[in-house]
Amino acid sequence: MSDATTPTALPAGTSTEQLTLMGAGLVGSLLALYLARHGHRVDVFERRADPRLAGALEGRSINLALSDRGWRALEGVGIGEEVRQVGIPMYGRIMHDQRGQLTHQPYGQDNQAIYSVSRAGLNRKLLDLVEAEPGVSLYFNQQCLNVDLREHTLELRDAVTGEEQVRPFRRLFGTDGAYSAVRGAMQKTDRYNYSQSYLEYGYKELHIAPGPDGTWQLEKHALHIWPRGQYMMIALPNLDGSFTCTLFFPYEGQHSFAALQTPAQVQAFFEEVFPDAVPLMPELSADFFENPTGSLVTVRCFPWAFQDDVLLIGDASHAIVPFYGQGMNAGFEDCSVLNALLDQYGTDWHTIFQRFQTMRKPDADAMADLAIYNFEEMRDRVADPRFLLQKKIESKISARYPGQWLPLYSQVTFSHIPYAEALANGQRQERIMSRLMPYIQTEADFERDEVQKQLREEMSKLN
Repeated sequence: MSDATTPTALPAGTSTEQLTLMGAGLVGSLLALYLARHGHRVDVFERRADPRLAGALEGRSINLALSDRGWRALEGVGIGEEVRQVGIPMYGRIMHDQRGQLTHQPYGQDNQAIYSVSRAGLNRKLLDLVEAEPGVSLYFNQQCLNVDLREHTLELRDAVTGEEQVRPFRRLFGTDGAYSAVRGAMQKTDRYNYSQSYLEYGYKELHIAPGPDGTWQLEKHALHIWPRGQYMMIALPNLDGSFTCTLFFPYEGQHSFAALQTPAQVQAFFEEVFPDAVPLMPELSADFFENPTGSLVTVRCFPWAFQDDVLLIGDASHAIVPFYGQGMNAGFEDCSVLNALLDQYGTDWHTIFQRFQTMRKPDADAMADLAIYNFEEMRDRVADPRFLLQKKIESKISARYPGQWLPLYSQVTFSHIPYAEALANGQRQERIMSRLMPYIQTEADFERDEVQKQLREEMSKLN
């Protein structure tokens, strides 16, 4: 943690342009590393206290699913393998029905996995690296009261001392999340497009305890889902043998947060709806009433740049709901894309900012749509035998036509295909499956002559 007023000097001959970041979360920390390694000096201001001193409990913080886009960005600053050591690979989904019966659905081909990692643990690791990086200064407990875009100043309040100060900036990167103060200032400029929309669902973190000697009481290498039509619960594994659960639940209605007001009501509801999970959740009532209910917001805005002075990155420009596990991965991919533009254009900030927002905006919008689509799929469709059969057939098509057919989930999660292109491909594939599935009642039907004939005709149209 730095409270110095003068950033560390860089080697002679290195560019010493001063850059400012507002937000030291996951994306802000990673971006600070990338910018510093391009020879810039970086001041990072963060509203929260230093999470390395706050002592967040592992397993009680929201878990994230790291996939290929995130790994590429981490490997770009040389820490991919280090993070992999503290992640748990999840090779597929395991669905739990109301009778406790399990159905498994692999995520990809050839042992492909997404990794369960602790948000707090990953943020602490990135901050350690940022603190050790020459030319970077970290300032915590700094609430942003105002951003003056014309005067290039930040008005900050120290949350500990109450002291206020005005700090100049030359170039500002808004990495301060879905409720960004930097974006708030940009929203007041002429012809600024902005929208936020909330699902009628909230989420609450719950906890499955470790078994004896820190063993996992559910399959460790899977993301567990309890799909129940209008709501669902998921669970991701932690290193200590526990699972971090998230209940996605309506705010209002017969089955909702509003309807569960007492420990007895919570216990009765869970025993009826999630009976196989309840024995593994000894602190259910305490977790339910002590943990906050979070909202699920999608943010869209444009432009992301103000002249060549300010740029929004990550959730500040494109917050999405968490159902594709791509929020962090998309933010990290922002850093990779910006890094490539820095390699190409050096300090031509006008070109860098314009190209960045033009390249990333369509992908951000596509990913927002995909995230909501995947919520509906996880909540409703993964319990449907016809849906599961269709996924198996798609896997067979992919194996038979590997150069022409990559399932949508694999395009999003296990490739670097732009999100907008993946969405268009997925929509085209869904139209094909809607024409093919009426001929298929079992997996064996895939080999029937009429199915293969129809499939060849469909694939020929893709060439």
